[in-house]
Amino acid sequence: MTITKNVDHNTLRITLEGRLDTNTAPQLEAELKSSTGGISELIFDFSGLDYISSAGLRVLLAAQKTMNKQGKMTILHVNETIMEVFEITGFVDILTIA
Repeated sequence: MTITKNVDHNTLRITLEGRLDTNTAPQLEAELKSSTGGISELIFDFSGLDYISSAGLRVLLAAQKTMNKQGKMTILHVNETIMEVFEITGFVDILTIA
């Protein structure tokens, strides 16, 4: 998985490409822990993300909890497969998906 970060004032945009699974979730988790301090808006761009596993969902849930305290989190460009995972798991009710 490739992680691309852009910071603009208090907004952090993270673009993910590839698979967010058991092997790559720790990489994203570490990136978020080191990057979300002082951020009031977190935007994920999933246009290049092909797959998400339960490990990836756990990282997103932790990020959402952090951002609930600091500001807001939005997920953009979710493909049909990942949207189906979000719907089945109830994450559509927890996350802001645009």
